[in-house]
Amino acid sequence: QAIAGQIDHTHPLEPSGSRFRRVVPGVAGMAAKAAQVAAATKQAVETPIPMDDDDADLADDQGYGPVRRKNDKSVANADGIVFRPAEVEDVVIEVVEEDDDAPYSKPEFAALTPKQQGGNKLKQLRRVPVPAHRLTPLKAQWMTLISPLVEHMKLQVRMNTKRRAVEIRNSNETEDIGYLQKAADYFKAFMLGFDQTDAVALLRLDDLFVESFEVKDVKRLQGDHLSRCIGRIAGKDGKTKYAIENSTRTRISLNDDKVHILGSFANIRLARDAICNLILGSAPGKVYTKLRTVSKRLQERL
Repeated sequence: QAIAGQIDHTHPLEPSGSRFRRVVPGVAGMAAKAAQVAAATKQAVETPIPMDDDDADLADDQGYGPVRRKNDKSVANADGIVFRPAEVEDVVIEVVEEDDDAPYSKPEFAALTPKQQGGNKLKQLRRVPVPAHRLTPLKAQWMTLISPLVEHMKLQVRMNTKRRAVEIRNSNETEDIGYLQKAADYFKAFMLGFDQTDAVALLRLDDLFVESFEVKDVKRLQGDHLSRCIGRIAGKDGKTKYAIENSTRTRISLNDDKVHILGSFANIRLARDAICNLILGSAPGKVYTKLRTVSKRLQERL
């Protein structure tokens, strides 16, 4: 029998009632398939090949990127998107050489003086306390101490007996406001036990510092052990202390169990290492040997 354009035939070798059947297409099905193939071939032949001239027209009309056409299924795919080539303009990198004769250059201004900055209008004060054991040396060397501050730096210095402190203030003639801090460091170094001739180097040089530490910071010592340790640092008649000072180009002040070192950053480190070795119990002979090596290196640098 023919049903819907197809004939269902049972193979003569298959038994009746078998589940295996072969479907043979009819004449109407073959004709429909041939018509579909012919229509697809015709569409492929009639579809024009995109040329370079067409891209410009498409770009002007539709723009760049994918174009959606939901109603036109013959041109678009299943999602309704038609991919067309997008034309990208040429990117040109321009190289510009700067001429020496520029219309303008970076301005350079001279540093402002404290008077121009208006820093002298505001008076600033530094107060340095005076310990009891440095009061007598301060009275004896008062004129020597204040002469470089008053004559060269144009600072105002006075002794406040009620507060027992030295007060330093800038004046209208002070050229640099940084002189005030230098003067405070200068007096502080004198209060720590340094001589006036050594402390005045803080006013002349910028790379000098004062470092302080206690013997107990290196090793905990008490009683006679602490006294013997301080004696090892000083040496007989100050021999060890002078040897460390001369070899490392520093100045050392021993104030009870406190050690103050005046010098540059690198030299302070060398002197501190030598003192720490003495505190930890090293023999003075070993320290002298290291100091000889250090002094030779410093001479080679110079």
